[in-house]
Amino acid sequence: MNKDYFSQWMGIKILEVSENYSRLQVTLRKEMLNGFSIAHGGITFALADSAFAFACNSDGKITVALDVSISFPKPGKEGDTLIAEAKQIARTNKTALYLIEVKNQNDELIALFKGTCYKTEKKLINE
Repeated sequence: MNKDYFSQWMGIKILEVSENYSRLQVTLRKEMLNGFSIAHGGITFALADSAFAFACNSDGKITVALDVSISFPKPGKEGDTLIAEAKQIARTNKTALYLIEVKNQNDELIALFKGTCYKTEKKLINE
């Protein structure tokens, strides 16, 4: 998170990170809304994408996204607290598939994000 300036700018809080898993949280501010006074899709996508990144990189190797998709079954609203939970659901030697659910404070599904990542051999942190 120290070098993830975008997540810092969004106000994302890390709730939990463990191997192949993460839970992040953000509170929707007025400047995160679109012209219809609901969460801009890019904000919800960015939260899910950050959860995806934290989970993918949790084993200490640099991992990058290959393919992602998102669905928005319910809108987020100003003041909502969104929690993104990323879980690995399949893995090969070089790729992994993650499912990220974004829910509001009422446990209502706001977005469903699916991502495939590529795992490099490069260490995330040089020791």
